[in-house]
Amino acid sequence: MIDFKSDGHVHTRLCHHARGEMEEYVLAAIARGLDELIFLEHLEKGVNYIESTWLSEDDFAYYHREGRRLKEKYQAKIKVGVGIEVGYNPRRQEEILDFLNRYPWDRIGISYHFYEIGGKHYNFVSRKEYNTLAFGAVGVDKVISHYLAGLLDAVNLLPGTVLCHLDAVLRYHPEVCFGREHELIINEIFRAMLSKGMALEINTSGIALRGQPFPAANFIRVAMAMGIPLVAGSDAHRPDDVGRYFSRIAEFC
Repeated sequence: MIDFKSDGHVHTRLCHHARGEMEEYVLAAIARGLDELIFLEHLEKGVNYIESTWLSEDDFAYYHREGRRLKEKYQAKIKVGVGIEVGYNPRRQEEILDFLNRYPWDRIGISYHFYEIGGKHYNFVSRKEYNTLAFGAVGVDKVISHYLAGLLDAVNLLPGTVLCHLDAVLRYHPEVCFGREHELIINEIFRAMLSKGMALEINTSGIALRGQPFPAANFIRVAMAMGIPLVAGSDAHRPDDVGRYFSRIAEFC
């Protein structure tokens, strides 16, 4: 069962690529009749990228202060959660774990955004030509396999509670295609998630981008058959996106 009254994945202006204050998202969730809203802001460590798409140390300190204030202020209307979307970096596992231990988290989402080539990082989920050309040169199948192998490591090594946008890698690349070898890795990921009690996120941002959520319906059904719990997340980057397309999730399950 999926709780359609809970949006477990929203971002704010703190991540530097979304808009709106935390309180605006809470008010949007209340207006949409939600019972719960969980902020899931970005953590990255050791990434050498052309822009910052994650929170700084100071941002996280403010994030938790504001989250506590909003929890208290709106407790009679909605449950507010302060979570984190951990971007996996295989070279910085200990640094990531150290940071996670600094704060209490209502949700720890696992994702993998950046691929290192020649000392620089490229964004798996970006539409910018800078990224898509680099991945095309490496080879789409190789990049997808690396991404999924990284997610498998992250599930095994990090204290995640939810796996975010499983098959969003290269979502803007014209050659993206998941073959049998990729499906086998995804099955390994699901088995690892099941052993740890992790949930799979049904990320509805994909409905706007490709007509179905992340992950695709075939992967959702495999996860359901294995008994993996499902949670809904809009991946909102502006207040109006909160709870978007939740009414359509049942079409893909």
